[in-house]
Amino acid sequence: MTDEPTGSDRLSKAEINKDSVQAAAEAAATTVGEVATIVTTAVRDVAHALGNLATEIFEIRDSARRAGQDADPSDMSDGSASEQA
Repeated sequence: MTDEPTGSDRLSKAEINKDSVQAAAEAAATTVGEVATIVTTAVRDVAHALGNLATEIFEIRDSARRAGQDADPSDMSDGSASEQA
C-alpha cells in the first residue's frame, strides 16, 4: 500500500499556486502589521520623550526666573548693585 494520492485526492497546479499565493499574502500582511506596530510605537515613544524634554525646559526656565526674582540685589555679579550702594 502506498501513501500516494489517487485520482480526486491530487491537487491541481492551479490550486497549489493559489495556496502559495495565499500563504505569501498572509505572510506579507502579518509582516506589514508587525512593522506598522513597531513604527507606531516608536513615533509614540519619540513624542513622549520630546514632551518630557519640553516640560523639563519649562520647569528650568521657571526656576531660573524665580531664582532671579528672589535674588538679593547685592549678590548680583554684574556690578550694578555696588554702583547703587
